[in-house]
Amino acid sequence: MADMASMPNSTTVLIVGAGPSGLVTALSLLHHGFKHFVVVDAVEQGENTSRALVVHAATLEALDTIDCGEEIVAKGTKARSINIGNRSSKLVSTDLSSLDKHTRHPYALIIPQNLTEYILGEKLKSYGVTVHRPCKVTSLKMNENDDDLTDVVFEHGKIITAKYVIGADGARSVVRRMAGISFTDPSTGEKGDRITNLAQMVIADIVYEGGDKNDLGFLATMSPESFFLSIPLPNSFNDLLAENGQEVRGQIYRIGAGVPLVDGEIPHSPSKEYLQNLVDRFGPTVLSSDASVNPSSTPVRIKEIIWATRFRTHSAIAEKAFTRLGGDELQGATVAADNSFTKRGGIILLIGDAAHIHSPAGGQGMNLGIRDAAFLVDALIKHINASTSQPSSVDADCILREFAEERHKRALEVIAFTKNLLSLLGTQDKKISWLFPISATTVRDWVMWLGGKLSFMQARMAWAMSGLGRR
Repeated sequence: MADMASMPNSTTVLIVGAGPSGLVTALSLLHHGFKHFVVVDAVEQGENTSRALVVHAATLEALDTIDCGEEIVAKGTKARSINIGNRSSKLVSTDLSSLDKHTRHPYALIIPQNLTEYILGEKLKSYGVTVHRPCKVTSLKMNENDDDLTDVVFEHGKIITAKYVIGADGARSVVRRMAGISFTDPSTGEKGDRITNLAQMVIADIVYEGGDKNDLGFLATMSPESFFLSIPLPNSFNDLLAENGQEVRGQIYRIGAGVPLVDGEIPHSPSKEYLQNLVDRFGPTVLSSDASVNPSSTPVRIKEIIWATRFRTHSAIAEKAFTRLGGDELQGATVAADNSFTKRGGIILLIGDAAHIHSPAGGQGMNLGIRDAAFLVDALIKHINASTSQPSSVDADCILREFAEERHKRALEVIAFTKNLLSLLGTQDKKISWLFPISATTVRDWVMWLGGKLSFMQARMAWAMSGLGRR
């Protein structure tokens, strides 16, 4: 049972969720000299699985502002190029060094999310801040004595009254649901992307055995039926697992693959045999367990599974990232409001997966959430200062509406980018038309090969992945 006695009865800011977005929100508040906040999370301890894997340049710059960038970079692996090919040869290599004109981080940093969370959590702890766990929010209601405050009710009956409630509690956000904010696909109004070869996927952290380990770098492979990824994880991940009682010997790799719908539903806990079958069918031949297929004539097999999960790719975005609980609907809108209406209801703000989700294509999800947090705190501090220094007739909420509108736009841009990338990587093996009886995957491979020969195309892709153009 959570130690509810150590939690205050009231706070200015309540951060619900202690993933990367919530932790960066707390650290950013401290960076601004603001300490009147509480952080809660529904689980007993932080997730001990790798999940998100890449931190891009724009996000590293945001982390630099709260003095966390250097430590995170030190624990990760810098990927300066991304190689994409078919099963037997390389088609394109995206050189990220073109970013050196724009950032001090011209690379994609490979670092598991739980390691990123550990670093952020330890930083927060060094400031004397406790993440209260497990504290599951069950409802939100307007405070009886002050309409501009929210009573946040927890599973064991504890209530914390807050002026600002920040929902950083993931895709199944309780805060979002209790605030009555819809969460749907921005294109279809539903919860699903159009069908591609990547409509359902499996990802896993594994250890290989056999073969030449020097050839097993960052491998992305397209085939007519799927897309496959194999990425070596930093040794610091082994160290973190060991600290948590899980000793793993050998290099750990993240693998991921689209599973054709005709294969049926992915097992809840994919076995070694199941994953090996995907590697042999969709991975590069250098990873094949069949010696007659592997160009080195030495089979490579999965030795150990550290963690595996399955999911269906879909996108959704919150109708709004700012509202007042029980207040006028207009107050949560992303348009300018008339200064004449009266503020009513406690402030609710959404960031990270609580505000938007999309496919993992391009490794954008956690990155956007971290940047949400950094921009939110800038707006939050301005709103706090404006609310205390300006007369009540002044609409300070315009600060939060502008933040919400800007982050909504950024989320829509990222969702569109990931949908396009997902469609490209998951192109189905169909004939373009009866006039052009050529496979769509063949055309895709030709286009990518040609684009890889053009430096401006490489620079454009590196820029799009980095997030520098849509912070």
